[in-house]
Amino acid sequence: MKILLTGFEPFAQWKVNPSEQIVRALAKSQPSDYALIAEILPVDYVQAGSRIKLLIQKHKPDAVLCLGLAPERRSLSLERVALNLDDAPLPDNSGRVRIGRHILHDGPAAYYSTHPLNKLLSAFINKNLPATTSNHAGTYLCNHVFYLARHEIERMGLPSPCGFIHLPGMPSARGKQKRLTLRDMTKAIELCLDALSRSRKRPIP
Repeated sequence: MKILLTGFEPFAQWKVNPSEQIVRALAKSQPSDYALIAEILPVDYVQAGSRIKLLIQKHKPDAVLCLGLAPERRSLSLERVALNLDDAPLPDNSGRVRIGRHILHDGPAAYYSTHPLNKLLSAFINKNLPATTSNHAGTYLCNHVFYLARHEIERMGLPSPCGFIHLPGMPSARGKQKRLTLRDMTKAIELCLDALSRSRKRPIP
């Protein structure tokens, strides 16, 4: 059983990206039930898109979980839909801005998450981890990578469930409001990985 887990490097004014920290932390504690392929993606439309496709082609993972930062959110957001659209005034880390542009001109308008979202949401709530479902992953790099990951899995004919979770900003970045700690978020992602491994159990090669 192989699970591909991705996060992003810091970007814009956010000098700490919890998705990067969580992926790096979990990469150091390889679980016994599945093989974890942990990767940090650049906040770059071209490089991130190429990288996620190559990772799926190389590893043919049994499941894919992509993480990203949504600084304005207060809880974990399990994304339902990836749109075939890049549309954000915020530049990527290479200075590119994309407005009203299709990710793939010949691709479908959207892809749905293939994660068991209701099951994951219940698991988070049962552990007192604030979480919600969200109807799409925005139109910046998170959505870009989510869409291309789903597209590549479909193109290759893999049965691998693929989804995206947005993480809220770190406590130090959001004043005095109560919010999830990095430890809480890491615990939530571990729960998600465990659930995915149980749903698609295969021997580790």
